[in-house]
Amino acid sequence: MEIIKTITVHPTDYLTSQELADIDHEISLMETREAAGIEALKVVQSHRGWISDESLHVIAAYLKMSSAELEGVATFYNLIYRQPVGKYVIHLCNSVSCHLTGYQQVLHAIEQHLNIGYGQTTEDNRFTLLSNVCLGGCDKSPVMMIGKQHYEQLTPKKAVEIITALQNENQNVEVEL
Repeated sequence: MEIIKTITVHPTDYLTSQELADIDHEISLMETREAAGIEALKVVQSHRGWISDESLHVIAAYLKMSSAELEGVATFYNLIYRQPVGKYVIHLCNSVSCHLTGYQQVLHAIEQHLNIGYGQTTEDNRFTLLSNVCLGGCDKSPVMMIGKQHYEQLTPKKAVEIITALQNENQNVEVEL
């Protein structure tokens, strides 16, 4: 039998004043507190890198919604990370358009370069590789997104050059896009 321990934590004991202020701002823009769920998750993730179970429970309590409801939002939205990720999260589009224009070769090049597969993070915690059903660039496929930047019309060489530039980010490395 599994014993479930319940701990009550006040949001101000767990969330920073900046996180609370940012969440309150998002709440002020919505008709209901619950409607700010995705934005509240994004706020906390922007500060912590991912959403832990504890973060999810505290955010849900602050928004006056159940943890199950907020978990549903978090798992539906593929840009909310429910486990630790690397500094750079690579979303590689695997839509039909990308498959038809070289996705497999780009994926293979990235996997070989970083020595990871989908859902994995490099040993130095710098890169996580995730698939994405669509990044909205079907006319410019294959496409990947790293952070908020979209990279289009990828080739294996171009994808590796982009990642290499990020690996050498403190050096002046130019990538021809």
